[in-house]
Amino acid sequence: MLSEDFEIYYYSDRCVKKIENHTHSYCEFYLFLEGKVSMVIEGEPISLKKGDVVVIPPGVSHYARVEEPKETYSRFVFWVGSSYLKSLIDQSLSYGYLVRQATENKKYRFHNDVIAFHGIQSKVFRLIEELHSERFGKEEQVTICVRDLLLILNRLGSETENPKRRREGESLYQNLLWYIEEHLGEELSLEKLASVFFLSKYHIAHVFKENTGVSVCQYILKKRLLACKEAMAGEENLTQLCRRLGFQDYSCFYRAFRREFGMSPREYRETMQRTE
Repeated sequence: MLSEDFEIYYYSDRCVKKIENHTHSYCEFYLFLEGKVSMVIEGEPISLKKGDVVVIPPGVSHYARVEEPKETYSRFVFWVGSSYLKSLIDQSLSYGYLVRQATENKKYRFHNDVIAFHGIQSKVFRLIEELHSERFGKEEQVTICVRDLLLILNRLGSETENPKRRREGESLYQNLLWYIEEHLGEELSLEKLASVFFLSKYHIAHVFKENTGVSVCQYILKKRLLACKEAMAGEENLTQLCRRLGFQDYSCFYRAFRREFGMSPREYRETMQRTE
């Protein structure tokens, strides 16, 4: 690690040479994308699948064992210096949840569903983009991006480990937000929400509009469009992408996207590729 604070890298390889067991003086957040790989930590192998975030504290021995060298092996690695991470944890314990789980409970792997993992990746891309820019306020924005990425990793890890506790004491409105976030690619009609929460659809519509100022349908549409926009940083077919995130067909998605962002999905992806 060259920087004292943090570094972030993307790797995609084939025919990877054997990786030796090793330790770091810094904390590693490893975001697994694809391949047939196990992470061996303290001698114990952990099979990985897309959406996994692996947290390796300083001094913990580990190595990636590639089970199928001919398959593409892709991942992001986010290294955070011990002193830098400690300074953040001193400000808020929220930054240290994953490290505490790994250190105290030997819990190293945290799995995220497709939508949550795309949210993480969008923050990774935002940080990388800012690091390579020369825009005004770059240094401050990079700091914000690093904190944002660390916070979302810890938040999702905490929510994965405590799915019931996070809902205790939550209002109907907050639970509606949680449900929509976690089921964005599924049917989310008012009738469906009413059946899930055992309430009338009119009551749900009233509560939601009162708290957000928009209808449930408008909110879900905007959430899906933003999720699709973030996912376009990858190479997934646009038709498959929009259906995975809840749109019934591409034409419906196309019209909504163009209305919301002023350009077609393909034009937006091409714009992103030109600025990389």
